[in-house]
Amino acid sequence: MVTLSIIKADTGGWVGHSAVHPEQLEEARRHVDKAKADGLLVDGQVTSCGDDLALVMTHGHGVDDPVIHEFAWNVFLATTDVAKRLGLYGAGQDLLSDAFSGNLRGLGPGYAEIEFDERPSEPVICFFADKTEPGAWNLPLYKMFADPFNTAGLVIDKNMHTGFVFEVYDLFENKRLEFTCPEDLYDLLMYIGAPARYVVHGVRSRSLGIPAAATSTQRLSLIAGKYVGKDDPVMIVRCQSGLPAVGEVLEPFTIAHTVAGCMRGSHHAPLMPVAAADATPARFDGPPRVMALGFQVKDGKLGIPRDMLADVSFDRARQTANEVMDYLRRHGPFEPHRLPLDDLEYTTMHELEGRLAERWEPLPGVTPTKPVSAADDAFAPRIGRSVH
Repeated sequence: MVTLSIIKADTGGWVGHSAVHPEQLEEARRHVDKAKADGLLVDGQVTSCGDDLALVMTHGHGVDDPVIHEFAWNVFLATTDVAKRLGLYGAGQDLLSDAFSGNLRGLGPGYAEIEFDERPSEPVICFFADKTEPGAWNLPLYKMFADPFNTAGLVIDKNMHTGFVFEVYDLFENKRLEFTCPEDLYDLLMYIGAPARYVVHGVRSRSLGIPAAATSTQRLSLIAGKYVGKDDPVMIVRCQSGLPAVGEVLEPFTIAHTVAGCMRGSHHAPLMPVAAADATPARFDGPPRVMALGFQVKDGKLGIPRDMLADVSFDRARQTANEVMDYLRRHGPFEPHRLPLDDLEYTTMHELEGRLAERWEPLPGVTPTKPVSAADDAFAPRIGRSVH
């Protein structure tokens, strides 16, 4: 069995929130090279998307392995030290604890991991996004694994015709539910169409019984209890031989769909597919970016990465993203560009509402049915929600 892990964190931005400094990347590569030489990793590479540094690793330790997670944690501590020395912005901002405690769950770094028996040919695409949240993968995953207008294999390939199982997480209540498609398709869409709360964590093939995709589902605000930066998710998708073809996996990113994130994590904006060299959000901390590295895994080795979204066929999607960004930016601090109030709970909006609560007065001639207070505002539906 081979385990493919992507573990990422923002340990300091260069300049502001736009990129990772070359010295941080070099420090991470030094650690990864040593881990390969010591036998901890079969293979490993270092990349970045926006201000997030990502470790792409293969190993034989399985998912949620404490040794692998501690290794990544130590890499992020080392790159945080580099960030502090260089005076980079938000040094170590994704590290929400002073110490490692078994695995990375709840500590801040995001990770997607998938364990599989390597096929004779094992094409895998690793996706990295910046300035958005885990739910940004919901629409692409639906299109890859459940939409026959996107994925012809759902109609043509006998191994895909029976469909896929989607594992969905409720991030507010810390629950999970599996949807078997196509039977549960409409139920699935009811939930994942609300990507701030419900996110696709994994997908597996019904006919082959093998894992097909895995995503990071960590939301920093729910862990920290306040806004500490966007989650900048990652995703792993296996391709071909009874799974969607490479072209079917990439097709959803031609529409530059709208996601939450962008400036201060508080706006809707289009997700722009870009080459790795262009994965550096600038304008209004955006548009949010997605890049994809393709690997032909063999004997656990990653091989040379291929920049999958650099292709000219995504030029129109990039143009669309810029046009949509122009349109949304004209709204300024108004919805739908700005997120709705109940999605701003972990920003300063909540503090502002509390500070102004006592200044609200009943309408003339109307008797309130209950006192006007901070607990009765737009955030009330979330009161009592479990947060971890």
